Amino acid sequence: MLLDVEDLRVSFGGTEVVHGLSLSVAAGECVAIVGESGSGKSVTARTLLGLTGPGSTVRATAFRVSGRDALAFTQRDWRRLRGKFAGLVLQDALGSLDPLRTVGAEIAEVLAEHDVVPRAGRTGRVLELLEAVGVPEPALRARQHPHQLSGGLRQRALIASAIAADPELIIADEPTTALDVTIQAQILRLLAERKAAGTALLLISHDLAVVASIADRILVMKDGLVVEEGPAADVLAAPAHDYTKALLTAVPSAASRGTRLTTGTPRTRPAINPSTEVLAGTALTRSYGPRRVVDDVTFTLREGETLGIVGESGSGKTTLARLALGLLEPDAGQITLHRRPWSHQREGARRPLRPRIQLISQNPLDSFDPRHTVARLIAEPLRLPRAERGERVLDLLARVGLPPETAARHPRELSGGQRQRVAIARALGPRPDVLVCDEPVSALDVSVQAQVLDLLADIQAEYGTAMLFISHDLGVVHHVADRVLVMKDGLVVEEGDVDEVFIRPRHPYTQALVAAVPRMRVPSL
Repeated sequence: MLLDVEDLRVSFGGTEVVHGLSLSVAAGECVAIVGESGSGKSVTARTLLGLTGPGSTVRATAFRVSGRDALAFTQRDWRRLRGKFAGLVLQDALGSLDPLRTVGAEIAEVLAEHDVVPRAGRTGRVLELLEAVGVPEPALRARQHPHQLSGGLRQRALIASAIAADPELIIADEPTTALDVTIQAQILRLLAERKAAGTALLLISHDLAVVASIADRILVMKDGLVVEEGPAADVLAAPAHDYTKALLTAVPSAASRGTRLTTGTPRTRPAINPSTEVLAGTALTRSYGPRRVVDDVTFTLREGETLGIVGESGSGKTTLARLALGLLEPDAGQITLHRRPWSHQREGARRPLRPRIQLISQNPLDSFDPRHTVARLIAEPLRLPRAERGERVLDLLARVGLPPETAARHPRELSGGQRQRVAIARALGPRPDVLVCDEPVSALDVSVQAQVLDLLADIQAEYGTAMLFISHDLGVVHHVADRVLVMKDGLVVEEGDVDEVFIRPRHPYTQALVAAVPRMRVPSL
């Protein structure tokens, strides 16, 4: 065994966060650890590389790395091990890459540190590694710094760095969460090829479809404990533990349409009135310099309807959302809100309609003032007398499932799921007719994602709210949307009923997107 751990326990101060985990990984095998934030997945991954940090205590009955007793390792032993024996891929590429160095220098350091190739051959090897992980124009990207790359490109560069020394073991902690579906498929193929060549893979993920596509064995963690483990096919097809069953039920897909993800029971869908148009765009065009990022796009959104917009990074999805919100003006074409002019208006003329359309973004922490309490954040867009705002804030918190005491807290004191609920409460405050949801659940664990999607469905059913729902996750869009637009390079290449488009795609690009989605057969639980 390359890695063999028995009864691993990890503590910080007097608090034990991993309780008696046993794990082994052999050459050419993929073992996956799944669970939600706080389950102990990432702490386990870091512990296996000696990266638990100061103030931690690691105990185990046995902890062997490539046959050596890791409990006796010095920091120098661990440094020699990282990169050459084991490569680590983290989710947050921006935080993992040195902002002061080019991507090429970052990868070349691994080659130099472990004497993988002679100095003269390092530049060529860097370009080979970037090309292997799907980075376009590798010679250009190698000269760029992390902040000059998109999230997907940064993640691929981080993976190139992790595999640069050809390690025997890759520990990948949520390696594809930030990636578009086609790039995700490319990275999974790369990892599968490494596995087939004999590399061991420890995959940390909350995405059960990703796990199903590559894992041989699965460990399910909850609150620091392994609650279920076994061959991947057995765990996914016939889960024994209620927690595993709940995780599987919460996966959004075509099969989950019309049901509540948290319970699996039917949900109420709003009636859509074809004649009630709330938002529309006609022949919209928007360019940045010579690049046209939205190209002759037309869409209509009706009361109670969800229109999904899908495509890869750079397809124009977010620019279209900003046009719809009136945060950008189209170079050509027009947008109407309730059949009234919305684009090409002075802000004074647009202001009375602003409460009718609200945004729920991917990362509300970036849009919240960290100095403000939750109560102030939610109350800010309310056009109510001061005496009525407090009661309305508490009503909104209850509506999104948060306790009253949340009002006094600050954004950084909340979990990701709680912050997203606050963002929804803030958006609901003005009682909008349209919610523009830009990747609203992509950063959330599967069960929290399920709760938020169910909450949005409840709001839509109760108020008839229309939603423009933007996501790179086709499973999420298939679950929530009535119709869908598929965008590529600023163009709408296909549109229609979500079942028709995703089940019988006509355009080659849509076919490629659908084919790239990781598949899993979710059992009837």
